[in-house]
Amino acid sequence: MNFSKGKYVFLLFLFLAQLGIAPVAAEGIDFFKGTFQEALAKAKEEGKPIFVDAYAVWCGPCKRMAKTVFTDAAVGEFYNANFVNMKLDMERGEGAKFRQAYPVSAFPTLFYIDASGEVMHKQKGAQPVDGFIALGKKVLNKVDHSKGMEAEYEEGKRDPDFILAYVTALNKSNKSSLKVANKYLTKKKDYKNPTNLKIIYEATTQADSRIFDLLITHKKAIEKIYAKEDVENKIEQACRATVITSIDFESEDLLRDAQEKMKKHLPKKSSLFLLQSEMDFCVAMGNAEKYVKCCNDYVKKEIKDDDKRLHGLAQEIVKHFSKDQKAMRQAEKLAKKALDSDEEVLEYHLTYATILNKNGKKSEALKVAQSSMGLAEKSGQEKFVRKLIQIIEG
Repeated sequence: MNFSKGKYVFLLFLFLAQLGIAPVAAEGIDFFKGTFQEALAKAKEEGKPIFVDAYAVWCGPCKRMAKTVFTDAAVGEFYNANFVNMKLDMERGEGAKFRQAYPVSAFPTLFYIDASGEVMHKQKGAQPVDGFIALGKKVLNKVDHSKGMEAEYEEGKRDPDFILAYVTALNKSNKSSLKVANKYLTKKKDYKNPTNLKIIYEATTQADSRIFDLLITHKKAIEKIYAKEDVENKIEQACRATVITSIDFESEDLLRDAQEKMKKHLPKKSSLFLLQSEMDFCVAMGNAEKYVKCCNDYVKKEIKDDDKRLHGLAQEIVKHFSKDQKAMRQAEKLAKKALDSDEEVLEYHLTYATILNKNGKKSEALKVAQSSMGLAEKSGQEKFVRKLIQIIEG
């Protein structure tokens, strides 16, 4: 295959992203430590599918996923919330027993299994962070927790416990529960009823909704049922969901609505929220100039001297604004600051060299790339560095 220099640079960053360093401190997936049978019981109790990483200790791609994907903060947040997660070595112990019922012919194999033990999806091969999250979402779309409830609802079932269960099931199935909750709460205005308060809490999925306003109005009463931290998290999640909607509809009004509600109801978290949401909106709208301004504030107020996050932000700029000179100058500064902070990280050298080359500073880029060869040899990645040097020299 023949690639242009630009495509090589793009592939380089994709590779670095897979090797690389997340822009925030990673917490990753919390893997269940019990047996598979115990995991099935837990899945049934929590109403979640099971994710199983079927691996072998000698498998290179398995090790790479364990190091760079399972430890990612976004991956952990998504998989911990939606799955019972297991890692099983297919050649020993519990994994060998699992393999008898669920055959494996390649490593890693990623299993998604429902609480009855039926395989919902089986994926061979390692996945990058975005692909792994997308795979999980695809599996969740197959799970309809509201199955059977719709018919009962259409037949007129409206008791509070049923509505609460239906709203919860719709949310778990990634379906909107707002219509059901709104229709019920418009008629049932007894907000001292604990079940009705639970319905308000469960149905709060967007900040731009009447349900959100009800949550705020009855926040003190709801905090007697749920922990204050959980209620605050619900408010933040609803505001984040509205930011996503603002991006989908290219609506700055919705963005401002989410930001204002964060400032009003969660002031301690609002500063960071405003910066992150503004940057996300700028990326979606292709507004490089405003993104750079927000980026400067984000570094000063939040990232400061955190080399991992500086490096991750530099990569984000290249990913979204590689054709904007001002943005790329900002990426260069961030990449250099990350490298100056820790010169023992090979990825920092390669990112900085690639950005320098992209910014027309060929001799500087070559010098940085060549200086990283010692580190590359220690980690067995010298071929990759030589390829980067060829790109720069070419």
